Order: sequence, then structure tokens, then C-alpha cells
Amino acid sequence: MFTESVIDESILTSFSKIRKQTLQLCEPLVNEDYVIQSIADVSPPKWHLAHTTWFFETFLLMHHLPHYQFFNKSFHHLFNSYYHGIGEPFPRAKRGLLARPTVNEVYQYRQYVDEHIIQLINHSSEIKRIQEILILGLQHEQQHQELLLMDIKHNFFIDPTFPVYRAVENKLLENAHYLSAFNYISAATVDIGYRGNEFYYDNESPLHQCILKSYEIADQLVTNQEYLEFIDAGGYQNPEWWLADGWEMLQKEQWQAPLYWQREEKNWRIFTLNGKQNLNLREPVAHVSFYEADAYARWRKCRLPTEAEWENYARTQAITGNFLENNYFHPKPAEKTQQFYGDLWEWTASAYLPYPGYQPFSGALGEYNGKFMSNQMVLRGGSCVTPQSHIRPSYRNFFQPEKRWQFSGIRLAREGKGR
Repeated sequence: MFTESVIDESILTSFSKIRKQTLQLCEPLVNEDYVIQSIADVSPPKWHLAHTTWFFETFLLMHHLPHYQFFNKSFHHLFNSYYHGIGEPFPRAKRGLLARPTVNEVYQYRQYVDEHIIQLINHSSEIKRIQEILILGLQHEQQHQELLLMDIKHNFFIDPTFPVYRAVENKLLENAHYLSAFNYISAATVDIGYRGNEFYYDNESPLHQCILKSYEIADQLVTNQEYLEFIDAGGYQNPEWWLADGWEMLQKEQWQAPLYWQREEKNWRIFTLNGKQNLNLREPVAHVSFYEADAYARWRKCRLPTEAEWENYARTQAITGNFLENNYFHPKPAEKTQQFYGDLWEWTASAYLPYPGYQPFSGALGEYNGKFMSNQMVLRGGSCVTPQSHIRPSYRNFFQPEKRWQFSGIRLAREGKGR
């Protein structure tokens, strides 16, 4: 993957493309949009722009470009997310209180760092290490492109005028409708984890064996129509289907439906990045917590797949679907019988834990994934706001089980009935 004397030209192209993509995602925004933080989980767009730049400055320029001068030393504190090994981060819940630096200064910061990254590439003798961190920084930025759209959506949702982020014509009415079915997979011992020679995160390794009993896994995501049946059957009022923590969260937050659903008279409407729309019953149900996904699966007399079951089957499918590059930013009804990548991250029944023999990245970058391996659940497959080039069968996303603002959905599984 790495050359000995020069940076791979494809990586230089990717650097320019990915950095520009982030700016393009911000083009519909006005200055006031850049500083909003609707809840503690959300970060202002201005913060995302600065933090992704901070990452390159902190892990590349500070250590590998001689005589590098900070654009602004205060940024080292303001835009550190959670890396306690290199300093004290500014409190996450207070990011929306930062009126300064201005949006213009943040854009200047990005340009300044990008120019110095090019200077580093052209003059460094540490090509292999620089290339490794550069690729990690680009993967990190792609994660924040998704977070940026997640956060903009929630920021706009709290505005009673329900702003439109980007108007997109809906041409889905003519799409064929496929009936969901279950795929049967025989019992086997399978390899799970990253295999290959390109970039992967430390939490995807090492490759290891898992013993799987026979199981069945749905070929499509659960739709709004199917989930509405759960709601109409009193699913949110019946503790029979809920884990104890989930039932407690439901009562505390007064959940009655997925996030962004609103009942208007007798009809359901949903808020999207394209504004408020009528509920499309054929679309995959989105913005549900693990607790909701698990409760729904129990109600259907099914369960959620484990991450090993998901990866074992999804590895046989092409990585195609509705991703960020489609510029639709909303899940679509199934356009083919197998719907495994894109549209929505899929909750699994697996806790986010290290694989046998796991080793985190060395140094401060070891805080990237390993420190979060507690009280979180794994999601797989990518979403409509995930860059397609960012996804692979072994990719492990993770969130706390009560979170709903991410683009998350439901796939059902059940025990194999035998063949």
C-alpha cells in the first residue's frame, strides 16, 4: 500500500477530493447554521470543519513538518474531541457556545493546514509514516462528513419552521416493490474481521474464527409500513417487548415513534434534510434506537443478527446502494432483492467489544476506537450519508443503545429452521 519514496498519487487525489467534499456539504448553510448545537450529542458544523483540520495539524504537521507554526494555538484545546493523551479537550456539550473563532477564520484555518500538508508531502523524508496518518486522517474526515449531516438534520429539526437543507426531487414512486424474504445460512466456522491490504481500523482486527449455528437473515430492511404495524399494535405501550433499560428510556423520553416522526391529525409526517414529508410506507424505518429495534424484533418473533452473522452473509454481497455520493441523504425503498449496504446503519445484537487478540493503534491514536469498548452496540453496513468508499464488510460502527439521531435501521434474523 505504501511506496518508499513518494506519496501515492491516488492518495493525493483523495486528499483533495475528500477535503472539498466536506466544504460542499456546507454550501447550503448560512453563517447562523454553523454554530447551532441542538443536543449534547450534536456538534456545530463549524466545529466539524475545524476538528477535521485539527486532526491533520495535530497528528501530522506538529510532529513531521519542521518549524511548523500553529494557525492559532487556542485551537489545540478548542477542537480536540476526546484525546486526553495530548491535552484537555473543550467540553463536548459546550461546543455550541463558541461564537469565536468565526466561520471565516475556520475556513482560513482549513486552507492554512491544507497548504502545509502539501508542503509536508513534498519535502518529507518520512513518507511511509506520513502516508499512514494521512490515510487515517481522510478516513476520519469521511466519518465527520456523515456526522455533519446527522447533526445538521437534528439542528434543523428543533427549528419550528423545519428548514430545508437541500431540496431534492423525490422520484421513488415508480420503483418496484420487493417482498422481504429470509436467507438461510448453514452452520459453519467462519473468519470474521478485516482481510486485505488496504486501510482498516484497529477495531476490525485481528481476523479470527467464529462458530455460527444455522440462521436466517432478512434480505431487506424493515419498512415504515412494517414498523407502523408495531406502533398501531401498542408496541410503545407494552413492556413485554422491551429490555428493562429500554422501557425505562421510553418512559423517560416519552417515545411514541422513531425520531423525526410527527403525527399530524390522522397522518404521520417525517422530517428529512429535504424538509417535512409524508411518511413513505415503503422506505426503511430510520432513526430508531437499539432498544426500539430489539423490541420490534421480539414483537415479530425474530431477533437482531449478531455482527458475525451479518458480516458472514454481507461479505457475499457487492458494496452498492444508496450512499453519500447519491446526494439523496435519505433512505430509499429497496431497489433490488438484497439491501445490505447503504441506506441505514443496521443495529446488531452484538456489544461493541474487542476481538480476540485486539491491539489498538499506538500512541494517542490508540484512543480512536479502543476506549469506547463499553456500553455500546455494533451497527453494520453504512447509510445514505456514509461515503461508499468508506465502507467494507468488516467495518464496525458503534453507538450507545439509546441513541437515535444517527441514520440507523433494523434488519431481522432468526434461528435456522434447517434445510
